[in-house]
Amino acid sequence: MPSPKSSNARVAVIDIGSNSIRLVVFEGVTRAPIQLFNEKVYCALGKTVAQTGKLNPDGVAQALASLTRFSRLLRGMEVAELHVVATAAVRDAQDGPDFLKLLKTRAGLDVVLIGGDEEGRLSAQGVLSGTPDADGLMADMGGGSVELVRLDKGDVGTRVSRPLGPFRLMAIDGGRDAVRKAIDAQISDLPWLREAKGKDFYAVGGAFRAFAKVHMEQVHHPLHIIHHYAIDAKAAVDFAQLLSKQSRSSLEQATTISRRRAEALPYAAMVIERLLKQVEPKRLVFSAYGLREGILFDRLPASQRPVDPLLDACAEMADRSGRFGEPDSLIDWTRPIWPSDLQPARTRLYHAACLLSDMAWLEHPDYRALHAYLRTLRVPFGGLDHFGRAFLALTLYVRYGGKPDDPMVVAAQQLLPEEARRHATILGLALRLALTMTGGTPRLLERTALKLGNKNLTLELSGDSVNLVADAVTRRLEALAKALDRNADVATVE
Repeated sequence: MPSPKSSNARVAVIDIGSNSIRLVVFEGVTRAPIQLFNEKVYCALGKTVAQTGKLNPDGVAQALASLTRFSRLLRGMEVAELHVVATAAVRDAQDGPDFLKLLKTRAGLDVVLIGGDEEGRLSAQGVLSGTPDADGLMADMGGGSVELVRLDKGDVGTRVSRPLGPFRLMAIDGGRDAVRKAIDAQISDLPWLREAKGKDFYAVGGAFRAFAKVHMEQVHHPLHIIHHYAIDAKAAVDFAQLLSKQSRSSLEQATTISRRRAEALPYAAMVIERLLKQVEPKRLVFSAYGLREGILFDRLPASQRPVDPLLDACAEMADRSGRFGEPDSLIDWTRPIWPSDLQPARTRLYHAACLLSDMAWLEHPDYRALHAYLRTLRVPFGGLDHFGRAFLALTLYVRYGGKPDDPMVVAAQQLLPEEARRHATILGLALRLALTMTGGTPRLLERTALKLGNKNLTLELSGDSVNLVADAVTRRLEALAKALDRNADVATVE
């Protein structure tokens, strides 16, 4: 079952950053929060801070108008709890206090001005909300600063904020060499960064997400989802060096990123390059979860924070979309066909597949398999990397009658090695058998069991469960047995 909600009331977060302002409305404070609304406005408040010491006047005007609109929207959406935070641009600008007063007067918003240390802590909490066992280093790049935080297997450690945002770096004279020297000067006195050597480097923020997007385009990655997109660190350094040499116009012509991101991307690439060279991590991993999710995660009771966000989200989806409930019983029923050496990271994917197994019953029968596949592949869940998305999507595709070699599921085929595709197919066939036999009512499995022998796959039936077997059930059993390289058998037991 999904974790208990600490609050069913809608919660909103407004993040006033150096480059953009974003409003996100969440359904409530839960371990796997559901977004009801998400809107971003590029105001570039921090564009002029490095040169003039003051906020960008055009950005201030746009921000006031946008935030006044946001305030009105929130009233209409009946949001019960609002968190408004401002970061580097407002805290560094001489006229930052005046800007906050204007927001109070015109938009009625009480803004919390957070320091770099707190910004880093909250961003790291956001990463942990989406990647609970994160281990390595987090870097959150905004327009005016970069927050660096040590993550130690789910714990937030040492942290620091440095003025390395694109707006700051753009103001440096002397070209790329001068910018690199400025970056090195800001990170060379942080020996604790090396503690993340050989671990993961988690990148947060819009400029870093643009880096991921361009890399996806260049390597033709089959799944355009930023969260948990991972690149080998050495390959990331090479790509960062390439991007750092590109002009804005060349990036606009060669990629699909916006003009604003194209302008900032070479500077973000230089920060990535210098940090990766100093830290020497194993992978560069991108997180779509950051400051805003960290604010919600900070509101969770301590008892809910260790809950697996993927399984919590899947249980919530099963509770909303399942027909007859009790998908948990499928976990034990299918366990005999799971690989004997299944590791915990993969076990949770099997659990998730069982929870999602009845998600597409309301769709047209001819499109259930494709709908389940696409929805699972792209679902906005945390705690799920690209391998996991592909495994779940292929499993659900087969569960609804799809063929694992169908060209429609090419993304899963590319993201999964052959053995993983085989395991996803077997699990999908087992779920198809179980739900066909019970009419989508998993509790009817109580007097049935699968037994995997050296030669046979046996469906054992007791009591009145013998009445559940029909031609369709037999065909499903035979298909599963064939995938397991076994003979199908049905046995009645006392």
